[in-house]
Amino acid sequence: PQPLSAEQFGVAHDPDFVADVLSCRRTNGFGNKSPAVAAALPWTSGAMLSAAREALNNGIGAIAPCSGFHHAGYDFAGGYCTFNGLMVTAAVLLAEGKASKVGILDFDQHWGNGTQDIIERLHLHDQVVHYSPSEFSRPAKAEAFIAAIPKLLERFAGCDLVLYQAGADPHIEDPLGGWLTSDQLYRRDRAVFDGLRRLGIPVAWNLAGGYQHDDEGGI
Repeated sequence: PQPLSAEQFGVAHDPDFVADVLSCRRTNGFGNKSPAVAAALPWTSGAMLSAAREALNNGIGAIAPCSGFHHAGYDFAGGYCTFNGLMVTAAVLLAEGKASKVGILDFDQHWGNGTQDIIERLHLHDQVVHYSPSEFSRPAKAEAFIAAIPKLLERFAGCDLVLYQAGADPHIEDPLGGWLTSDQLYRRDRAVFDGLRRLGIPVAWNLAGGYQHDDEGGI
């Protein structure tokens, strides 16, 4: 992956907010002003943009092995999200003319408030299709959710690319989630990838929320 510049961040974020975070004058999404976090930020969002470019090039897909972005808004951070790599990626590709319409499919446990904030602030409703399934989110509706995915994906018809945030925190044993089993998470992701392949839409996907710990205390 290639790291992002401050100018690229500024396509989707307030430039003053970007400058303050990168110079550690403003709190990041982890609630601190750590230089180590600031140094990592161009690479995490850069991984998302690099994966999107690769997906567009190969016509199928690519992974950005980084965490979530969706609580970062135009001029604010929060919820472990400092910059919104999803919206930065979409905005950069739109500005470059590499895409005319981008989908953001957010299957994290939590609503992407930052993503929606940037869409509204930059008036991108016609160019960015954003969806997160808040109408499900409980075990009794898990199978209905998985069965609905092929239909849900139809809203992305006409998109040049879909950015898929594959949250792990909906897992039934996650302390901040609690409605999909391991098998259901597997079938969720398989349905997304198979469905987008059938629609002929390349997908760049990243990891997102997931807060379980193993016996040794690791993620």
